[in-house]
Amino acid sequence: METPARPAAADGDDAASSILSLYAKQNKIYARAVSGWFAGWRWAFVWLTQLVFYGLPWLQWNGRQAVLFDLGARRFYIFGLVLYPQDFIFLAALLIISAYSLFLFTAVAGRLWCGFACPQTVYTEIFMWVEKKIEGDRVARMRLDKAPWSFDKAWRVTSKQLVWIAIALWTGFTFVGYFTPIKVLAAGVAGMGLGPWETFWILFYGLATYGNAGFLREQVCKYMCPYARFQGVMFDPDTLIITYDPQRGEPRGSRSRKADRAAIGKGDCIDCQLCVQVCPTGIDIRKGLQYECIGCAACIDVCNGVMDKMEYPRGLIRYDTENSLAQNLSRGQVWRRVLRPRVIIYSVILLGLATAFVAGLAMRSPVRLDVVRDRATLAQVVEHGVVENIYRLHVMNATESPQRYRLSVQGLPGIVLQAPESIEVAPAEARWVTVAARVPPETAERAGPGVHAVEFVAEQLPGSGEARAARVASESTFIVPR
Repeated sequence: METPARPAAADGDDAASSILSLYAKQNKIYARAVSGWFAGWRWAFVWLTQLVFYGLPWLQWNGRQAVLFDLGARRFYIFGLVLYPQDFIFLAALLIISAYSLFLFTAVAGRLWCGFACPQTVYTEIFMWVEKKIEGDRVARMRLDKAPWSFDKAWRVTSKQLVWIAIALWTGFTFVGYFTPIKVLAAGVAGMGLGPWETFWILFYGLATYGNAGFLREQVCKYMCPYARFQGVMFDPDTLIITYDPQRGEPRGSRSRKADRAAIGKGDCIDCQLCVQVCPTGIDIRKGLQYECIGCAACIDVCNGVMDKMEYPRGLIRYDTENSLAQNLSRGQVWRRVLRPRVIIYSVILLGLATAFVAGLAMRSPVRLDVVRDRATLAQVVEHGVVENIYRLHVMNATESPQRYRLSVQGLPGIVLQAPESIEVAPAEARWVTVAARVPPETAERAGPGVHAVEFVAEQLPGSGEARAARVASESTFIVPR
């Protein structure tokens, strides 16, 4: 293989060649801690989401785990609901509702999900809190990273990493606890008896949490998350976004608190750079809307604090719209424009989907019936010219109490079902039953050879523990041989 030719060095250069890097070095972001109204809301969502995520698997319901996705048994338990793979339509509806909710909230107020409830934001906030408690705030962390290795630096860095790993592993353990009963999983961990798949997914999810929240952080939001790229098509000039008011803030410049900004020709921005220092993605909001902005509003909190100290009005950085900045709209005018056609359409669609979803769950039958023809014997003539077809009925009990069902068939005159008088199905279980459908010879002669539609019915018997009796039908075919 020939070695690629290198460009000749320019006259006067000592080096024979030079290397041009095509990638900018990724500078580490040291986000400054911030307090304020939006920071309080952000931490409220951290507590809410983590209490739900970590606590839900430990709740009990009817003697079982309240929320459990049992993939092995193909049963999905959500409090009083027992769902089967056949109920996939409800999952699809839930995903569509989530998508329209995202569209609606983004159209109204930008990346609210990203800034307050996204798992990447939540876990990054937790990991940064640990980092602050062990290594100190922004300046202390920068100083620690530049300092040579010492006992103080070693124990702080090691302690931080150990706490991060503990949180990540507990997160992975909890995640797997939604698919394997968490008490069984805990016993397996305590007894060192975990299966290979449980071990793999705990470590995999733990590693993902550790890497994303501890190291990648803003790079996930800037480069890996597709939402940052297509959010622009969801915004319009009346979308509330985090904005800097240049008419009020420019020209920026430092000054003492007692200085008259009008006399020195300065705006309200004192160019303290705190809005940049608190930003988890390291952007300068004063440069306008940028796709890297996740809408966490940390810059609003810190800027309001500076305005308070300077005794200037709050809101130099605030939630506002492009039209408001361009036309100097009042807050009342801004909020009236929130109810624009796009928002109304999203709201109506979302309300309709949510109503249909809830109604579908409420009207869902507590029993399911699937019919499978016996492929070995499609049709046969038995004694006295009676035509018989064999079927396997799959009866699924979607309740958490034992149920008894009566099976029947209809669709052809005189058709009868050779089956048990009733069958009992255990709670949240399914049962296969082999049955024979028979038609008398006169019916077979009148119907003629070929395929004829029939319908199997499973009817819940009284006294089965349900408030309303359920009846479900499933279509199939009956074959009359030539």
